[in-house]
Amino acid sequence: MFRLLKAVVAGMLCGLMAAPSVWASGGAAKERKAAPVERIAPLTQQQRVLQALNRFTFGPRPGDEAAVRRMGLERWFEQQLHPESIDDTAFEQRMSEYPAMRLSQEELIERFPSPGMLKRADRQDAPLPSDPVERAIYADAELVYAARLKDVANANAEPATNGAAMNGAAAQTMEMSQTADATAVGKKGKLKPKDLAAPMDADEVQAVLTLGPDARVAKMVAMTPDEMMAFRVGLKPREKQQLVEGLSPEQVEVVGSLIAEPIRVVGAEALETRLMRDVYSERQLQAVMTEFWLNHFNVYVKKNQNEPYLLPGFERDVILPNALGRFEDLSVAVAKSPAMLMYLDNWESVGPDSPAATRARRVQALRANGKIAKARPLGINENYGRELMELHTLGVNGGYTQQDVIAVAKCFTGWTVDRPYQGGEFVFNENRHEPGPKTVLGHVIPEGGENEGLEVLHILATSPATAHFISEELAERFVSDTPPAALVNRMAATFLKTDGDIKAVLRTMFRSPEFWSPQVYRAKVKTPVEFLASALRASDAQVTNALPLVQAMDRLGMPVYGMQTPNGYSWEAEDWVSSNALISRMNFALVLSSNRVPGTRTDWPALLGEESGAESEPDAATEKRLEMLLLGQPATEHTRATVLAEFRNPTAQQSAEEGFRAQSVATEDDGFGGGRLLRTKAGRERAVNAPETPLDTMAGLLLGSPEFQRR
Repeated sequence: MFRLLKAVVAGMLCGLMAAPSVWASGGAAKERKAAPVERIAPLTQQQRVLQALNRFTFGPRPGDEAAVRRMGLERWFEQQLHPESIDDTAFEQRMSEYPAMRLSQEELIERFPSPGMLKRADRQDAPLPSDPVERAIYADAELVYAARLKDVANANAEPATNGAAMNGAAAQTMEMSQTADATAVGKKGKLKPKDLAAPMDADEVQAVLTLGPDARVAKMVAMTPDEMMAFRVGLKPREKQQLVEGLSPEQVEVVGSLIAEPIRVVGAEALETRLMRDVYSERQLQAVMTEFWLNHFNVYVKKNQNEPYLLPGFERDVILPNALGRFEDLSVAVAKSPAMLMYLDNWESVGPDSPAATRARRVQALRANGKIAKARPLGINENYGRELMELHTLGVNGGYTQQDVIAVAKCFTGWTVDRPYQGGEFVFNENRHEPGPKTVLGHVIPEGGENEGLEVLHILATSPATAHFISEELAERFVSDTPPAALVNRMAATFLKTDGDIKAVLRTMFRSPEFWSPQVYRAKVKTPVEFLASALRASDAQVTNALPLVQAMDRLGMPVYGMQTPNGYSWEAEDWVSSNALISRMNFALVLSSNRVPGTRTDWPALLGEESGAESEPDAATEKRLEMLLLGQPATEHTRATVLAEFRNPTAQQSAEEGFRAQSVATEDDGFGGGRLLRTKAGRERAVNAPETPLDTMAGLLLGSPEFQRR
């Protein structure tokens, strides 16, 4: 049956796969040789509303189209340009389920210690915190940390003779493993809880699970690290849900830190909340632009052990408040953010003639004479300077040279992070700054410490090349894979005239004839995040646990904060349209529609105005109602025929689930318990034992159809 479903999906999506060649010209379809040129009718009012909803939001929810038509497109768009005027209380209530995400970087890394914090505490023989909850988290994490260090050493150390110490290469590898991917334990190390302790007796585990919420957490906090490890090993996967039943959000985080690891709780919540904003925020244009800038100023979550702790503040304090503001303000905030400083290594950059480098050379000389054992090499790092011009501002053809890269890097020496492994913020370190004037793009920048970097950012933010580069990228995201040059030029002119006001640039695009051209209507292929978010919004899905959705993004080929290189993910169709990728989307659509995504629930009868849980037999009329609900317009005859032919397939969802899960690790256990745990037992049971209904299949096939892949 899976082969049959795959064949059906491939047939449904062949039109979509061919579409980019038609859309690549910015919506101008190629003329057939013998066909006369026909005048294309302008968009109807309904189509204009759908165009706005599909481009400026993550897709319409049931009722959104009617609401925008009542308000009026112009008024709705202006409201979205001013997110502070939109009540987002319901979304903020959802975010209260993630209390850690409200903490500052310093509070976050202190409450949920990173491996770096544990390493520092171990080296300084620091006492455990006095707070009993924090004390338990630290004590348990230190046990795992110590075991992992031993595992890394065993995995990477070469055989030593006569008690010789670990060689330099092995020591460097161990050091790198502690500051890179939080899950890395060396080249061969595969440490798991069962390697550290024997499982706790099943009766003892049950005794903990049957306690009330407060007593349950208190019991776990009171366990010794060895007892907690034994409890963790003895806890069966199905019992993890019982463990968090009735707990407050703060208690769920505590339990997650004890059962998994603190860094995984932080990392999982950072990824989950980014998706939740896309799906549920009423301030949809701000959410879309936040996603746009997070991709433009890309940061990789696994760059080092600190990035998971820096990403919440990067989104909340840097990108979100500046997403619709001035580009220069956004650029300055990004340049000073610890997330970017550490991702592109500028926090370690030291001017070659700075006081710090001069001292380092003296130390090196002493080392060469055998008077000192170790010296850390210092030098300039060009990573940020290069990416600032190539990817953040001017573009690859922006007219800069390698000498400009070096000069910019020198201007930003000293831009670093205070106490980087303790959640410190940006600080300018004069001792690391390269002295003397610099020349950038023909501009002489006098010696001025931190102001040199600010002057560089001003020069770049006001450059015509930057105005064009940013405008073209925005037009590519919102209008066409190859946007019309005239539109980009008008947007760039607005950018320069308004000092980089993003609202004004978007307003120019919104009021342009190119945006409302029939040729670009439904002509953009959704990226995986746009597809997933729009599917959840169109189905009015209720998410109680977003971690399986984060994992779904991995399988859809666009991991959240998962792009390793600074260029971010592509907005172009050709990078996302392939048979395997589109079949994965269909599989997800069927799994979602049948309530087989743990922690996410849909109710199709309720959306169709029927009694929730009703199981009336769907027919062709039902299919057409679903078309209007999910697509906003009738489907093609081919899609409709395929849906009607396949929706009674009794194993469609099961086949899709098998195909989708085959690409994934388990959703709840990856050795140390994954990240967050499901919050409601009912949600877990619904995901596992969901009945397969023809209506579910019908909805899933439409969510996976070529029409839904377009926006």
